[in-house]
Amino acid sequence: MALYLVQHGKSLPKDIDPKQGLSEEGIADVERIASVAKGYGIRPRRVLHSGKQRALQTARIFAAALASADRVEEKNGLKPMDDVASFAQNLSVSDDLMLVGHLPFMEKMTAYLITGSTDTLVFKFQNGGIVCLDNDADNSTWFIKWALMPNID
Repeated sequence: MALYLVQHGKSLPKDIDPKQGLSEEGIADVERIASVAKGYGIRPRRVLHSGKQRALQTARIFAAALASADRVEEKNGLKPMDDVASFAQNLSVSDDLMLVGHLPFMEKMTAYLITGSTDTLVFKFQNGGIVCLDNDADNSTWFIKWALMPNID
């Protein structure tokens, strides 16, 4: 079981799309990463997203590829500036959950779970990438298990 944190794919600028849906590049990146994750047998039980168009689209692409299409839900608390500490209180690695959201939330959530503070950057996300977190044997410490990113820069 695991916790999968995903930053939405690259989106269109507001002047082109006021809802900032995914760009063609964003769709292609998310589809590619989702395909790789599928090849590794990643199967989250649920895929939660922030409700913003780009997060919803990203969640649907991952869910379709990872056989979780009927388990995509909007979840309060995943917006860019939401409080990671209050959201983290209800997280459990046994949920096998994918969260699709935004920066700075995803980087702060990763830092908070690993260090207990949001002040230290422990992983630099990319649009459309996945960071998989897991717990140690006694469920007291989170760690980065693996990551899939669109680019290696």
